[in-house]
Amino acid sequence: MSTLYVIATPIGNLSDMTTRAAETLRAVAVVFAEDTRVTQKLLVHIGARPRLIGYHEDSPKRRLEEALAVLDEGDAALVTDAGTPGLSDPGAEIVREAAARGHTVVPVPGPSAAAALLSVSGLPGGRFLFLGFLPRTQSERTKLLRSAAQETGTVVCFEAPHRLRDALEDLGQVFGGRRIVIGRELTKLYEEIFRGTAEQALLHFAEPRGEFVIAIEGAPERTAEAGDEEVSATLIRLRGEGLSGRTLVEQAAAETGAARSRVYRLSLKPADQKPTDGRTG
Repeated sequence: MSTLYVIATPIGNLSDMTTRAAETLRAVAVVFAEDTRVTQKLLVHIGARPRLIGYHEDSPKRRLEEALAVLDEGDAALVTDAGTPGLSDPGAEIVREAAARGHTVVPVPGPSAAAALLSVSGLPGGRFLFLGFLPRTQSERTKLLRSAAQETGTVVCFEAPHRLRDALEDLGQVFGGRRIVIGRELTKLYEEIFRGTAEQALLHFAEPRGEFVIAIEGAPERTAEAGDEEVSATLIRLRGEGLSGRTLVEQAAAETGAARSRVYRLSLKPADQKPTDGRTG
């Protein structure tokens, strides 16, 4: 069976290309690329001349079978425009199907925007949640951020410049004043590392340009279940943010660590009725 080499490429600075990655690209006959125009520039830089086959999120379904048919004939490599394939790009489909057909899949590690930002963020990196690119619509974006709000590890995501400010507004609503670190144009000439809060970032990035990676401080570890007063206050705040019904109960339970059944009972009480017990409601 053939071998598929999954090769990480520079996220900006071409000097970050590893020797092994360059040697592998010069050795294989075929490279599957997210954007062949971007990859062609890299191949010229390292003196490699493989056949390029485009594979991206808008490729027709038949393209996957065509790619696998090519792999059946001999070794090939998979690259993305920048960074590690399979992280927020469609390359994972080729990897999954290649492995299922018995081909050997070999990682050729290297640059990763998420890892690069984590390494300089000063936020805990022992555990982190990677969200990839945030959804384009506010409703879907907010839903995803709320689901990640109680993650105690650092939360990492990508964002495009034209959606950065909308994303920062939603981050401020969901994560409040937690610390965030934003990497702009990492490894490139105008690289910038911002540290602060979502509110401060909105002021700083008035006209966003470039590629962005965002790391958000995780939620504090809870040592005990919240009392009724805290749960009720959380319910009031979330109602003010427009949540209701099941979504309200689930979000309040996630934020307070309280049982859903208790949160539900408290949610039925009138807003001006104070809880009578610190635990049982």
